[in-house]
Amino acid sequence: MTIMPERTPGAAALNEEKRAALKALKTVRGQVEGIIRMIEEGRYCVDISNQLLASSALLRRANVLVLRQHMHHCVRDAVEHGDVDAKLDEISDLLAKIIGR
Repeated sequence: MTIMPERTPGAAALNEEKRAALKALKTVRGQVEGIIRMIEEGRYCVDISNQLLASSALLRRANVLVLRQHMHHCVRDAVEHGDVDAKLDEISDLLAKIIGR
C-alpha cells in the first residue's frame, strides 16, 4: 500500500497557468544558453541585448502566470478559511518588489 503525502497549501496540480509558466521558463532556459554562447562568441552587443530583453519579458510573463495561479487558488482558499490577511500581505510585498519599492 502506497501512502500519498498530504498536499501542502498552494501545491495545486499542474494547472493551465503553471503549465504555461513552465513552458515560458523552459524557453527562457534555452534563450539564456543561447545568450551565453553569443557572449562567448563575441557577437554584436545589440543582438545580445535584444535576446536579454526577450528573456526578461518571458520571465515577467511566467511571474504573472504564477501569481495568477496563486490568487485564483491559494488566496481564494485563504478567503474561504478566514486567513486572508497573510495572503494579502504576501501579495502586497510582491507587488512592492515588482514596482521597485
